[in-house]
Amino acid sequence: MSGVIPYIISSVLQLSRFPYLLILPLALLVQAQPAACQTGGSAFETIHGAIVRGDTSLKELALVFTGDEFADGGKHIAGVLTDQEIIASFFLTGKFYRNPVFKDIIQNLRMGGHYLGAHSDQHLLYCSWEDRDSLLVSRRQFREDLLDNYGAMQDFGIKKGGAPFFLPPYEWYNDSIAAWTREMGLQLVNYTSGTLSHTDYTLPGTSAYRSSREIHKSILDYETSSSHGLNGFILLVHIGTAPERTDKFYLHLEELILELRKRGYTFKGIDELLDES
Repeated sequence: MSGVIPYIISSVLQLSRFPYLLILPLALLVQAQPAACQTGGSAFETIHGAIVRGDTSLKELALVFTGDEFADGGKHIAGVLTDQEIIASFFLTGKFYRNPVFKDIIQNLRMGGHYLGAHSDQHLLYCSWEDRDSLLVSRRQFREDLLDNYGAMQDFGIKKGGAPFFLPPYEWYNDSIAAWTREMGLQLVNYTSGTLSHTDYTLPGTSAYRSSREIHKSILDYETSSSHGLNGFILLVHIGTAPERTDKFYLHLEELILELRKRGYTFKGIDELLDES
């Protein structure tokens, strides 16, 4: 995604309630291809120090959900995963973990054996959209914010050592963020590019909007057209979206799972997908 040109949604004033929608990378419209991937001694793909894909020789993928302000899909998602006997991964902000309204959802996910990880405490934007190398936080700010996230997780019995994978807020980071993450004994991860799954939060009436059917089709089209299909994929969806978006992609989750199973895929937690032992 290096070199992606960011843009500003035309209806900025309308969307001022949702700061994460004000400035977005062009990747919402263009299926960005991994640039400068390095594999080192691993079968995993990395970009700027974050693992973005597991082993492409294995027909398995990880369903990953992120959350900060909204959790309207939590109960439905948990139910689908239980019915389909799938372990998924949830990366949630400290604000999410501390929100009393979300407590039952978190406990339910914890009891279901799902991976619960960090997504920053305050959902910070780490680096500029216009210049990825331009940091907007200091090393100290980064560390303190992330430790606060893990502190909120401890209230649910989730220890930092047991949740070593960290997914950055806005799914936007650079080499410095990856290095600071490693210094804390953690591994930065991000979604695999190529589909529109991460656009499930976009709002009607904006240039970035993508319907659930468009998103669903993009996933299946990529699976068909890509040489490795969805092998090793980290497929990102949001656990909740703004009420203005009534077309909720998580309501299509079961349909997607059943179709991918027909195509021979198995679903893994992020820790299992990226286990090199």
